[in-house]
Amino acid sequence: MLHRAGDGYVSIDAGRFVAERIPDATFVELPGRDHFPYVPPTDELFDALRTFLALGDARVESSRRLATVLFTDIVGSTERAASLGDAGWKQLLDAHHTEVRSHLARHGGHEVDTAGDGFFATFDGPARAVRCAEAIIEGLGELGLPVRVGVHTGEVEVIGGKTGGIAVAIGSRVAALAGAAEILATQTVKDLTAGSGIRFDDRGAHVLKGVPEAWRLYAVEGDSTIS
Repeated sequence: MLHRAGDGYVSIDAGRFVAERIPDATFVELPGRDHFPYVPPTDELFDALRTFLALGDARVESSRRLATVLFTDIVGSTERAASLGDAGWKQLLDAHHTEVRSHLARHGGHEVDTAGDGFFATFDGPARAVRCAEAIIEGLGELGLPVRVGVHTGEVEVIGGKTGGIAVAIGSRVAALAGAAEILATQTVKDLTAGSGIRFDDRGAHVLKGVPEAWRLYAVEGDSTIS
């Protein structure tokens, strides 16, 4: 039983009344005000019909693409916030956000999410992400804000405009293992940036929580050229 929430001809309660008296019926409330099914919006209506006919969801906005993910996090943020107080911490956090966003814009990064004192961004190439991470660490260092950064390249899944997938989880786990003012990257990033002038220091294999197998991680050497 399909019924538009704002139907001016038949009340939604009447639709529910009918659905309750049909064996195994499912009542689906649709957006809109018009009684006639051919009047927009119609996407949800046809989705429900396809599901009923076992044709599946024809509007699954899902795509997979190769991307480099970057995660940042302020080291010791809880202690710093406690020492500054709410007003002082908010002011410093605003400066942090402005600084990070300026480097993302400069290096072609796309801000996906901001959670408190950390950023999640994507790039179309690993070298850009590493250069951006170096610039972020240098810029925030001048503000007295040490950050840790994790970088990984892999296939991400974009569903309804939201970026997710195992590559995102790996990037987040790698960032959590980095130290203050340190950029940790996966083997994939190291391999794909060959010839870029970026140098890495082998940090060995690590087990990432919730991620299969061990992952070899590398720290970006601090004297890599920032551009």
